[in-house]
Amino acid sequence: MWTHKAWPGRFLPQSLPAKERLRAYAGWCNAVEGNTTFYATPARNTVEAWAQQIDPGFRFVVKLPKVVTHERRFVGVEAEMRAFLKAIEPLGERAVLWTQLPSSFGPSDVDALGRFLRRLPTDRQRAVEVRHAGFFTNAGSTSLLERALAAADAEWVPFDTTVFFQNPPTSEAEQDAWAKKPRLPRRTRALTDRPIVRYLGRDSVEETVEGWRPWTRVVARWLREGRSPTVFVHTPDNNDAPALARRFHDDVRALVPVLDTLPEPENLRPATLF
Repeated sequence: MWTHKAWPGRFLPQSLPAKERLRAYAGWCNAVEGNTTFYATPARNTVEAWAQQIDPGFRFVVKLPKVVTHERRFVGVEAEMRAFLKAIEPLGERAVLWTQLPSSFGPSDVDALGRFLRRLPTDRQRAVEVRHAGFFTNAGSTSLLERALAAADAEWVPFDTTVFFQNPPTSEAEQDAWAKKPRLPRRTRALTDRPIVRYLGRDSVEETVEGWRPWTRVVARWLREGRSPTVFVHTPDNNDAPALARRFHDDVRALVPVLDTLPEPENLRPATLF
């Protein structure tokens, strides 16, 4: 995500090599989603380079390979998981193991998920994102999943698209997201002391900011409870995501003034949302 084509010259130095952009991104935000690992397990030396660019408090939410979660659904994936865990080892405790599941993965599959989660390293935070509507609309299915996650000390990652789907798309980026993103109810319950939230806004900054107001209150409550949440702010094109993430952090800090400030970005021309 830190190599997004719209960011050099705005959030990252224009001429910075791709292999050094994570360091510049880490000047804007202290967590990142590792989406490329869904498609291919990275080489260990690549991950070592990532680890050298981030500080100990940085959170790297790294997505498990699709062969594990989507293609084989946890069956016969021992070799693939060993290779994956070996590759991301340099990230240490900064790595959060993110299991994103397809919408076809439903309540009847929870036992398989639970067995898989309990086999993951106990020194790594575990997080699961589900997209089957039954987990959100059926109380029994919700409880079933929550029990499985609790048994493995894993967090349920909500992907909040409710604001995005309130109005029809108005751009090519919104139309693309409209066809691909899940339409699910908002979930605000945390299961662990490190909840993770994924939020999708709109092209409009005003709509995006207004839509995250419920989350600023939820995140503030979590902080007061002693939890340490991670929030990812998305828009259909993600062109302004780093600045929006910092704005969200500022909104939460207005409610919880003791919250630490984010790092200072490298000296670039000011990034604007307008």
